[in-house]
Amino acid sequence: MGIGKAAKNMQGGESSLTWSPVPPGRYLEKYLARFLETAEQHFMVGQRVVYYVFTERPAAVPRLPLGPSRQLRVERVQRERRWQDVSMERMRTLHAALGGRLGREAHFVFCMDVDQHFSGAFGPESLAESVAQLHAWHYHWPQWLLPYERDARSAAALAPGEGDFYYHAALFGGSVEALRELTAHCAQGQQRDRTRGLEARWHDESHLNKYFWLYKPAKVLSPEFCWSPEIGPRAEIRHPRLLWAPKEYALVRD
Repeated sequence: MGIGKAAKNMQGGESSLTWSPVPPGRYLEKYLARFLETAEQHFMVGQRVVYYVFTERPAAVPRLPLGPSRQLRVERVQRERRWQDVSMERMRTLHAALGGRLGREAHFVFCMDVDQHFSGAFGPESLAESVAQLHAWHYHWPQWLLPYERDARSAAALAPGEGDFYYHAALFGGSVEALRELTAHCAQGQQRDRTRGLEARWHDESHLNKYFWLYKPAKVLSPEFCWSPEIGPRAEIRHPRLLWAPKEYALVRD
């Protein structure tokens, strides 16, 4: 999985938005260029934007033309052996980044997977102190069917009857302070599981859902903000903002 983020910092009436994907392996070649190209068309148009890309292969990041007040920063991260570890390590990576330059130059931050692309306006209406994304495949499901972590030994576990909605880790955000707390909680939970020889069912997403059960998000985004075309048309999904790309796991998970 990749991660991306967007941030807003009010200084003299201006807003600064920072957002960073973290693609592993061949995600760079497969997804990143279209992700950035469509972001330039639809993501926070008219705002100051800084794209942060965290990758083990900085030289492979495409250098695309950016609009006025838009910047791209590339940071190197350690290569992980398994794609599951890439998924889980992003919480620790993001937490560290929020304590560094990213946290100093931003106020609001979004994290996004890069195996998707923008298809409609994604603007400041999506910003809040903490932001969760309804999962496109699960927002219609009854609560008892939602795929929370059920192993009571895991730090991500939710007991029967717990949980409000099922949130998608492909998109979440909030203020720097709120995300520092979120990422610290998730990273600590993952480390606790690791020391016990456990791994949550849906990795960092399981820990994210536990966090948002304990600490309710200030804003919950409609599935329109992160939609899967494979689901097909739905009457309530009129203006998708971000669309999942077809998954090619054999290509990208090596």
